[in-house]
Amino acid sequence: MNELPVRAARWSALHPWRAIIGWLMFVALCLGTGVAVGTNSATTEDYWIGEAGRAEAMATEGGLQREPTEQIMLSARSGTLDESGAAAAARDLTTRMSRLPEVERVAPPRTSDNGEVLLVQVTMKGSELDGKKNVGPLVAQTRAVQERHPGLLVEETGSPSISKGVDAQRSSDLALSETIALPVTLITLLLVFGSVLLAAVPLLLALSSIAAAMGLSMVVSHISPDAGVGNNVILLIGLAVGVDYTLFYLKREREERARSGGRLAPEALVGLAAATSGRAIVVSGLAVVVSTATLYLASDVVFSSLATGTIVVVLVAVASSLTVLPALLVKTAQRAERRAARKAARTAARSKPRRPRETGNGRIWAALMRPAATRPVATLCLAGLFMLALAVPVAGLKITEMSRDTHSRDIPAMQTYDRLHVAFPELRVTHQVVVRTQPDAARVEGPLKELGQRAQADPLFTGEPRLRTSEDGRIGSLELSVPHRGNSQKALKSLNRLRDDYVPVATGGLRGAEVGVTGDVARYADYPAHQNSKLPLVIGTLLLVTFAMTVMAFRSVVLGLIGVVLNLLSAMAALGLLVLVFQGTWAEGLLGFTSTGSIGSRVPLFLFVILFGLSMDYQVFVVSRIREAALAGAPTRRAVLDGMRSSASVVTSAAIVMVTVFGTFVALRLIEMKQIGFVLAAAVLLDAFVVRIMILPSAMLLLGQVSWWPSRAIRRARPVPPRIHGGDSVPVDVG
Repeated sequence: MNELPVRAARWSALHPWRAIIGWLMFVALCLGTGVAVGTNSATTEDYWIGEAGRAEAMATEGGLQREPTEQIMLSARSGTLDESGAAAAARDLTTRMSRLPEVERVAPPRTSDNGEVLLVQVTMKGSELDGKKNVGPLVAQTRAVQERHPGLLVEETGSPSISKGVDAQRSSDLALSETIALPVTLITLLLVFGSVLLAAVPLLLALSSIAAAMGLSMVVSHISPDAGVGNNVILLIGLAVGVDYTLFYLKREREERARSGGRLAPEALVGLAAATSGRAIVVSGLAVVVSTATLYLASDVVFSSLATGTIVVVLVAVASSLTVLPALLVKTAQRAERRAARKAARTAARSKPRRPRETGNGRIWAALMRPAATRPVATLCLAGLFMLALAVPVAGLKITEMSRDTHSRDIPAMQTYDRLHVAFPELRVTHQVVVRTQPDAARVEGPLKELGQRAQADPLFTGEPRLRTSEDGRIGSLELSVPHRGNSQKALKSLNRLRDDYVPVATGGLRGAEVGVTGDVARYADYPAHQNSKLPLVIGTLLLVTFAMTVMAFRSVVLGLIGVVLNLLSAMAALGLLVLVFQGTWAEGLLGFTSTGSIGSRVPLFLFVILFGLSMDYQVFVVSRIREAALAGAPTRRAVLDGMRSSASVVTSAAIVMVTVFGTFVALRLIEMKQIGFVLAAAVLLDAFVVRIMILPSAMLLLGQVSWWPSRAIRRARPVPPRIHGGDSVPVDVG
């Protein structure tokens, strides 16, 4: 494991311009190739899950699939509706829409029960996902009708225009996130390094890694389709790990520089950093990649897209840290040497051995570490109880699939959506019952008509059922309207009544019939159920992977078990905070959201997988420094304390960068992205400042030599007295 980072660093250090130019060419090649091949976006079929998915597949087979539909409302700007003017505007709108190649048909205008709104429904060609791409011309024609009839209010909504509005809002939010994250990250790095040049290096490398990863993700999307969240996660994870990996390397190089007192050339310093922090970066990167790969086990296109984006950007970030970073360090060191040579008077003073500046022995780090060093039992108990207390709200966790009802109302189409359902409540939610029979079986019209009649007599349903059949009569579709929000208990009750009562009774006489109920409510119900069925497999695999990676890295079963327990503790505490903040209403004004009383169904699993991977950054870096001291012969207590002293500053600095990046996502308006940003920021904060600084060293101090079981290398280590620098012991570096 050591050879690759060291060999890559040595070559990069000896050929800095080749490495830098080569990296820039690699980034350009990735971007160019990605733009050339384009992104292979997920199709409607990729989202089919559970009974709802099976029903949609049968409906598609019979040409009865749900069609992308836009609703255009015409109402008075004030007072009562001018019926003749509204009718003229509706005719103008119908003529314009009928001419568009994207439009399948335009329904006759219909008036709301109170007579205040005239509605024109436009059905588009293609699948639901195609509607988002092709809705632009329809919106343009609606705008044109509005201009020709200024006395009326002409508004458009529907799944296609809402999806387009959500995408536009996501892009705007990401731009805002970048605007906040980049300067805050730069300021943090300036405080860490005290140099504009050194602070710019991690940021520029992270941004170049993100650019390369976005290009590569376009290529990879032709193997694993992109669900539209790839760039989001690349930006989120790429900026965090890209800066962190570079920070680990830079801090170690500066430590070695200070320790050598100017006696080692930049190339040699880079080699020392590569043998230690370079190895930690490789192990950490592999841990994130392997942990994230467990998301593929969820058999969900969104999770697969998240996994692909994370894996690609982490691998690129690791590659940049091992290849171009050493070259940049050599060039910056040479620049510093040239500047020092022009100040001969100061050069002599700086060449004298002095106390290292970057060993992390500042008062802040000493204060953070003092509880674990002086009272490990009390620290372990109190910190553990604190984390467990934060995890208590998880008992009340409510998971739902985020739907249109949870989207931000800053989107114009969502404002129109709300007004539409006030005027036409029967359009709020639609269930689609799909039946497929054998070729020689009875036709499906009779049972579906009977089902429609029973539903009409039930107050949970409203409006006229819509019955359609395939050309051969084998597949039938019955659409039933529900006047309730899709995420409401009444809507869910209507779904359960269909599936458990009405559908079995109506179709029981059809020999060999396949039946399924789909629609928005069915999707919202089936997705969490599907995820819950996959959860044991994903979490179980994740625990095994984390354990195996830790054991392989440190040859210690005990550390492997500790790592799994601590990661679980961090995840559960962060999830408890998420429930406390987002399932209630007390923080709505503070964080700018409207509570849904639930957590997005994808958030907990994404938290577990990503946090387990990112936690390995701190675990590997901290324990690697402790292990270096132990392998040099230091007793376990001194190895733990020296390792923590040398790693505390970089771990906390890296955590601040990650929290800053994740925290910017709390400013986003999409509730699920806001929850993901909050919970990851909370998890990293707790993991770095409580788990790695307090609980981990306390546990290792109490376990002593047992921490390394069954590693023989630690037992064979020969005691070596510490080197003393101004009263501080520093572990002997074994490379």
